[in-house]
This record gives sequence, C-alpha cells and structure tokens, in this order.
Amino acid sequence: MLDHGEAPPTTDPSHAETAGLGARLMRRKPVERLVAEGGQGEGGTLRRSLSMWQLTMISIGATLGTGIFVVLGEATPLAGPAVAISFVIAGLTALFSALSYAELAGSIPVSGSSYSYSYATMGEIVAWICGWCLILEYGVSVAAVAVGWGEYLNELLDGTLGITIPESVSAPLGEGGFINLPALVVILLAMVFLMRGAKESARVNTIMVVVKIVTLVIFCAIGFMGIKAGNYTPLAPLGVTGISAAAATLFFSYIGFDAASTAGEEATNPKRDLPRAIMLSLLIVTVLYCLVALVAVGAMPWQDFEGTEAALAQIMKDVTGHSFWGVVLAAGAVVAIASVVFAVLYGQTRILFAMARDGLVPKAFAKVDPRTGTPRANTLIVSLFCGVLAATIPLGELANATSIGTLFAFALVNVAVVILRYTRPDMSRTFRVALFPVTPILGLLFCLYMMFSLPGATWAVFGGWMIVGIVFYFAYGMRRSRLATAEK
Repeated sequence: MLDHGEAPPTTDPSHAETAGLGARLMRRKPVERLVAEGGQGEGGTLRRSLSMWQLTMISIGATLGTGIFVVLGEATPLAGPAVAISFVIAGLTALFSALSYAELAGSIPVSGSSYSYSYATMGEIVAWICGWCLILEYGVSVAAVAVGWGEYLNELLDGTLGITIPESVSAPLGEGGFINLPALVVILLAMVFLMRGAKESARVNTIMVVVKIVTLVIFCAIGFMGIKAGNYTPLAPLGVTGISAAAATLFFSYIGFDAASTAGEEATNPKRDLPRAIMLSLLIVTVLYCLVALVAVGAMPWQDFEGTEAALAQIMKDVTGHSFWGVVLAAGAVVAIASVVFAVLYGQTRILFAMARDGLVPKAFAKVDPRTGTPRANTLIVSLFCGVLAATIPLGELANATSIGTLFAFALVNVAVVILRYTRPDMSRTFRVALFPVTPILGLLFCLYMMFSLPGATWAVFGGWMIVGIVFYFAYGMRRSRLATAEK
C-alpha cells in the first residue's frame, strides 16, 4: 500500500519524473502529525490560555463591525432597501462554510485553519494555494478595516473637539490624499497589544467587543424611532442582480468567524470549544447585522448611502437632531473597528506561523518569543505590511479582493470535510456537519456563486495574486517544505 505522496513504481524515466513532481505536489501531512506539532515554534511554544468565551469574542471581534459600520455604505447603493436580504444571503453562505469549519476545527485543532485542513486532505499544493488565499483574506482585510476606522475617527474628533484630520493624511492616493495615517496608526496599536501575549490580548479584545455590541444596540433603539415606511420602497430598485452584487460585497462583513480556528493551538480545550465558538459567534453577528441594516435603510433613503462610510453616525444625528448621539456612535465604531483590526491581525499571524512551521514560508514567522509565548517577529512583519496597504490603497478595492480570497478558502474547507469523512470515517469528531454531504456541497456552491458575482477587476487582481503565489511556492516552498526535507 502506498503512503500519502508516494509515487507508484514505474520503469519509464520520463513518466517517473512526472510522477515524482505530482507526488511532491500532492503529498499530505497526516492529521496526527498536525495535532502533535500544535503550539511548537522556533525557540518556544505558544501558550494554551484561551477559554470558549474568549474564542467566541475573538471571532466576533474579527467579524462584527466592518460590514455594518463601513461596507454598508458601499453595498446599500447596489441593493437598495433589500440590502438586508443581501446580508441574509451572505450570512447563509457563511453558515454553510461555518458548519464545515466547526467540524474540522473540532477534529484538527491547529493554528493553520483551512490551510492545515487542506494539507491533511488535498495535498501540499492545494494547501499552499489555500494558505496564499488566507494571506489575502486576513492581511488585506486588516488593511481594509483600518481604512474605514479613519472615517469614524474623524466623526469622533469633529463631534468632540471640532477638528478633523486633513484629507491629505487621512486618505490614500486616488481619493484626495497622499497617505491614510489613521489606518496605519490603528494597525500599529493592535501590533503592540498582540506582542504582549495571547491571554492579555484576549482580555483587551473582549472589552472592545462588548463596547461595540452595546453601541449597535443603542443605534437600533434610536434609529427605530426614525424609520419611515416609504424608505423601504421600492424594495429592490436594481433587481436580483443588485441584491447578489451587494451580497458578494457584504460577504466581506462575515470574514472573521473562522478566526477562532486560528487559535487552535492557544485554546485550553480546542476540540470542545472551537466548534462552539465558531457557531455562536456567527449567530450573534448575523442577528445584529440584519437588525442594524433594517433600521438603517428605514431611517435614511438608500440613495443617501452613496459615498458614505460613516452612515450610522449620520443617521443618529438626523434622527435625534443632536450631534451627541452621533458622537456616541462614532466612539463605539472607533472601538468596534479597532477590535476587528486586532482580531484579524491575530489570525493572520497564526496562519503564517503554521505555514512557516511547515517550511513553506521563512522560519522567522514561526519564531516564538519564550517570554511572551507569541510570534513577535511574525507580528511585526505582518503589521508593517498591512499598515502599508491600509495607508495607500482605497477601501473598495481592498474589500472585494478580500472577499474572493476568502470565498476560495471557504470552498476548499467544504471540500476538505467531504474528503476527510470518506478517508478517515473513524476519526474523533466533536462536531459533525448536519445533512452530510448536502450541507458542505451547498457551502461549496454558494461560495462559487458569490465568487462569480464579483466584478472582473477583482478576478484580475485575484489571478495576479495567485500567479505570484505559485511562483513563490515553486521557487521557495516546494524545496523547503518539511515534508520534502524529511524525504531526503
């Protein structure tokens, strides 16, 4: 019987060379090895200190905020009042994938998330492609979220001190400025907290998550008083196409529920707590998104959302006639979006940690500081990279690029569940996808549907990103892979 990645015997030299390359590309990392290596880094180990509640807060922190505080202003002009339906469609897409994530997180509780799941089921080249997509998902979404943070910071400064940050240093090139300094600052602040340790970072994140949930509840209570029935008609002025386009954009809002899976090597009881945290966080986020969207489009004509990245604060001002509540909303948004930056940046560093441990990216990303138990060099490098993106690239392009990378990774997770069920039916699973295999197949189809709803320019960026990734893999990762060096 052949081991994973072992080529079949052949006497044809040319065929052997081809088979050898194919075997190298498709070599798989056993589940048992993935789990056994959990927490191990260069020079130290990650510390297990996160509870189920903290894992849930990480997922909510990585998810709740961006779509409703920032991207809502971009999606509403596409769908009109039916933007709430777009949130539901995007949420269903996320739900099917979340079920698959929950099963795999309970079976393979490691930091690599869908990258590691792909490595165990579909081989190294697929795992690399997935990991490369996750770098796009997490790294670029940190930058995109940070861009929106500056909008609400200006609202807060204007409402409290009567000043705003000059556009020249608060907007990127192409949008009236030279650099988005606030976006860079919030990423650097998140970096400082993450370097202190996972437990300490989780406490800060929990406080920020509670603040933003309370802020959104206050918005719903006040915004409800300003609802006008006429704002809901026509419900879908741009038809089904507009709803689909908005859903594809809003899927960006659900990115982050999988962040708990990146904490698999720092959770105290990962097999039990990871599936619960993933499902609970998605439920809370979806309910809040739909409630806020319904109130927002009822309180302000959908046409007025065009070009507004601080729409909720504006609605609070209009409904109450006072700037105070707009300032409260802006303050909550500043905290909320900062927590997204914080949690997503955390997830990005842990995925790169897993990839570096496997040898596919430089070892510096797997180096753990023995004092703090965190990958400090990794955190520094990722933060600076994301900071440069946030300071120089417009929000819309970042959000769409993030969505397509995420959808591709989610599609692979749904495939991985099916493969692992058939290849390892007896493996211990603390959570099982219901209605298997219908649910993961639907998850895959939803992801593909959402991907093809994105504009051609986004596909062009994605294609270019994938070409760069494939070149890097063949030039570096394939030769330095730990599975490759173990075969020598």
